Amino acid sequence: MHTQVIQIDPDHIDLSSIRLAAQKILDGRLVAFPTETVYGLGANALNGDAVSRIFAAKGRPPSDPLIVHIYSLDQLNQVAIQIPDLAYRLAEKFWSGPLTLVLPRNESITPAVSAGLHTVAVRMPSHPVALALLRSANVPIAAPSANLFSRPSPTTAQHVLEDLKDRVDIILDGGRVDIGVESTVLDLTSDVPTILRAGGLTLEALRQVIPNCVMRNVYLGEDESAASPGMMMKHYSPRAKMLLFDGERESVLRSMVDEARRHHRAGVLVFDEDEGVFEGSGVATSRLGSESDLAQIATNLFSAMRDLDQKNVDVILVRGVKREGLGLAIWDRLVRAAEGRVISK
Repeated sequence: MHTQVIQIDPDHIDLSSIRLAAQKILDGRLVAFPTETVYGLGANALNGDAVSRIFAAKGRPPSDPLIVHIYSLDQLNQVAIQIPDLAYRLAEKFWSGPLTLVLPRNESITPAVSAGLHTVAVRMPSHPVALALLRSANVPIAAPSANLFSRPSPTTAQHVLEDLKDRVDIILDGGRVDIGVESTVLDLTSDVPTILRAGGLTLEALRQVIPNCVMRNVYLGEDESAASPGMMMKHYSPRAKMLLFDGERESVLRSMVDEARRHHRAGVLVFDEDEGVFEGSGVATSRLGSESDLAQIATNLFSAMRDLDQKNVDVILVRGVKREGLGLAIWDRLVRAAEGRVISK
């Protein structure tokens, strides 16, 4: 397979390129495309053979389910059944956008999408390129992040190409994504609406609509089936070993400097406020932005991990963020990227 990269201006979409990509989807092939969260690797969710190509291309275990993407609320009945009124209320407020709902699966959706479970994760992205592709193909598109399994998610088309060159038919290059972390996954099949994965829509925003919403952090192994993507302990991981430091700032920074000295080639995901601490130390750094700007940190997080990997570091150190708002999603990605290696100070 030869991967074709097509530049797409989100503000002036070339419909001929979109139609070409949509035909690939209908032919059972793979298309990577930008969403507002990360780049997705898409296939026709109604075609089992096409969905199997996603797992093969990513090296993704079949126990890790996919998210089905739609462009219209009219498509929801094609994906799910027994849809509660709450789902429509949430869709009215938050779709299109970074919210995924877990609902009972319609049998038209191939079971491989949902790791064989009777539920399905579905969302409506807001990125104009994603919506144009979905409209043109006019089928639900299953799409996990467009990267090799357990690697940092792609926030640019170049990241997709680094991981999946010649494993995907077309990459629609719509530029850098806006949010930078995946969608929030909300399970509506249990008695209490439960967040299975923190993401681009905050817990605080959801509780304005459903005050009894709760969050459940789950860390699974690769052989355990999950109701949502992003629930495995090793996920979003750089090639280098990653260590996450948590606690009071000054104590954490001293510990990080000491840890960096123990390694031949250490890297640090650094906040703007901390950059001076590592100047002249010989460590490689990649900037996340100001620790007060969680949206900027989310946008930069995965690209900064990839940047340090390219600098051939043997360990990556990072200080934790406050666990509120978008910080819940960032903390979750850091814990999984570090495979649970959290050092408290």
